Amino acid sequence: MSIIEIIKQPWPWYIAGPLIGLTVPTLLIIGNKSFGISSSLRHVCAACIPANIPFFKYDWKKEIWNLFFVFGIFVGGFIAMQLLANSPKLTEELAIYGITDVSGVMPKQIFNWENVLTIRGFLMMVIGGFMIGFGTRYAGGCTSGYSIMGLSTFQLPSLIATCCFMAGGFVMANYILPIILSL
Repeated sequence: MSIIEIIKQPWPWYIAGPLIGLTVPTLLIIGNKSFGISSSLRHVCAACIPANIPFFKYDWKKEIWNLFFVFGIFVGGFIAMQLLANSPKLTEELAIYGITDVSGVMPKQIFNWENVLTIRGFLMMVIGGFMIGFGTRYAGGCTSGYSIMGLSTFQLPSLIATCCFMAGGFVMANYILPIILSL
């Protein structure tokens, strides 16, 4: 079995979970760093916007490792897109909703410029994007910060947030998304 075939298979929780979990002690050991992705936008803005805005006035260079980490996620996603095919099970489930073109990174029948002007496209891309961005900033972090870093350091607010993420994801995937996709 080749490495690509191994990567294409779903990994059991007892392998994937510890691998994800090991990022926390690794970051703490190599520099007392906190894991999270949403703060990287603040670092980019602090580096690129020369305005005199107090929120962006800090030494962002101390957090440059986070920008490299996010860049690594982008590169990893690109490599995965090139090497790994779409899941046959997901393709079957999308076909139920009339989404049959899964040849690109995202289904073209949902994510395209013409679709932004439809109710389905507007709900998924504009409203959904706004809610993710607003919710992340309002909560003071994202799922990776709360669910991976926060839970591993035994923070009660992270446990509550993670339970809410899971409940919201379940409701969205099983009840709301099918309605939106059928529009």
